[in-house]
Amino acid sequence: MSEPDKRTLRRELLTVRNRLTPDDADATERALAERALELPELARARTVAAYVSVGSEPGTRALLDTLRARDVRVLLPALLPDNDLDWGEYTGPDSLARVRHGGKMALFEPAGARLGPDAVTGADVVLLPGLAVDARGMRLGRGGGSYDRVLARLERAGVRPRLVVLLYDTEVVAHVPAEAHDKPVHAVVTPSGVRRFPTA
Repeated sequence: MSEPDKRTLRRELLTVRNRLTPDDADATERALAERALELPELARARTVAAYVSVGSEPGTRALLDTLRARDVRVLLPALLPDNDLDWGEYTGPDSLARVRHGGKMALFEPAGARLGPDAVTGADVVLLPGLAVDARGMRLGRGGGSYDRVLARLERAGVRPRLVVLLYDTEVVAHVPAEAHDKPVHAVVTPSGVRRFPTA
């Protein structure tokens, strides 16, 4: 399936997400944090590369704060002009800055020192945003390519952190269009539980 197929699926999934109420999002965020922490890899991780959810994305803030409370080092992305990602450390809500990149949605990024794009290679677990994942563990992202670059950087560095995508229950689907450069994730976390993909 081609890039137009991905665009169509993205539109459909975003339409469903945008119907969620704030109460739905709050309940989902708490459940996601609880389920994610059931992953042994996340429970024992010393460094986690994560992200701050925005808009109708499954909420991550409760999870970020729980990880910090457990003395986990949490790295958050900062979008670069070429759509690559730099990284900075999350030390609590006060360490975030709201940043608007051109006409795109405003993002919450680390306000402190930048650690460089390669900082992600030191993570034990990388939490990936997405719109869907299928039975093979193939993830559908938003199409900007930022996380494709992250995954390629991890591969070049010869490191294999656990790759985990956070989604709503309805976003675990039968099939996601995939291209040669797409990589499967190790697990998906939804409010109702965790599903692993042993072939990843």
